[in-house]
Amino acid sequence: MAFVPVADITLPVRTTATATRSHDHARSTVKTASRRHIRVPAVVGHIVLIVVAFASIFPIYWMFATAFRQPVDASSQTIFPWPISLDSFTTVWQQIPILSMIGNTFVMALSVAACQLVIAILAAYGFSMWQFPGKNVLFLFFIGSWLVPFQVTMIPNYVLISQLGLLGTIAGVIVPNICSAFAVMLMRQHMQSFPRELIDAAHMDGRNSWGILLRVVLPNMRPALAALGIMLFIEAWNNYLWPALIFQHQSNALVQVGIRSFLGSEGDNWGAIMAASGLACLPIFLIYLFLQRYIVDGFVRSGLR
Repeated sequence: MAFVPVADITLPVRTTATATRSHDHARSTVKTASRRHIRVPAVVGHIVLIVVAFASIFPIYWMFATAFRQPVDASSQTIFPWPISLDSFTTVWQQIPILSMIGNTFVMALSVAACQLVIAILAAYGFSMWQFPGKNVLFLFFIGSWLVPFQVTMIPNYVLISQLGLLGTIAGVIVPNICSAFAVMLMRQHMQSFPRELIDAAHMDGRNSWGILLRVVLPNMRPALAALGIMLFIEAWNNYLWPALIFQHQSNALVQVGIRSFLGSEGDNWGAIMAASGLACLPIFLIYLFLQRYIVDGFVRSGLR
C-alpha cells in the first residue's frame, strides 16, 4: 500500500475552495458592474421624467397662483402667492355667468363627442368589415382630410353657418365638428383587430350587419369607446378658435368666449383670466381623475396597433 502525504490530500481541497471563492468574487463583481450599468440609465431617465413632469405641471400651478394673488399683484413674478386673495374669483363671478357658461360648454363638448363617436363607429365598421371597390383609396382621401389645416376650411364653414342662421348659437359650434377623421382612423384600427371568428359565427346565426355591430362588436369594445369618447370630449372642450368666431358678438355662451371678455383695449385683467381659466379646467380635471384608466388604456392600445 502506497503512502500518501497529508499535504498531498489537503492541497486539492484548498485549491477548490480558493477557486470557488474566486468564482463567487468574479460573479459578484459582474453583478455589481451590471447593476451599475443598469442603475445609471435608470437614474438619468428618472431625472429627465422629473424635469418633464415639472415643466408640464408648472403652467397649471402658475395659473392658479396668479388667480389667488391680489389683483394689483397679478403680474408679480414671485413663486408663492402671498397674501392669498379671492378677489379675482369674485370678479369672475360678478361679471360673467360662469356656471351657465360651463354648463353650455359641457353640453357642446358632449354633443360634439357623441356625434363624432357615432359617425366614427359607422364609418370604421364599413372600412374594416366590408369589401368594396376603391375602399383603400377612399379611406386614404378620408384620412387626408385630417391633414387639412382648420384655417383652410374656416371661411367656407363660417359662410355656411351664416347662411343656415346658426351664428351665435351652440348648434353653430357643433355642426362643423360632427365628424372627426382621427376618430374614424382610431376606431378602424380597433375593429380590424376584432376576432373574425366572432363575426363569422354571428353571420352563421343569421344576424345582419346592424345586429353584429350592436350585439357583438360594440359590447366587446367598450374600453376603446370610452377612451375615444373621453379624448373627443376633451378636444371639443379645449377648442377656442371656432367658438370665438361663432360668438364674436356675444360673451355669455361658452366659457372660452367668457374668458376672452377680460381682454380689452383698456388693459387685460390677468387675475380674472387665470381665475376663469382655472374654473374652466376643473371639470376636465374631475373627468380625468375618475376615468384616467380608460384614457391611458386608449393611448396604449392605439400605440400598439
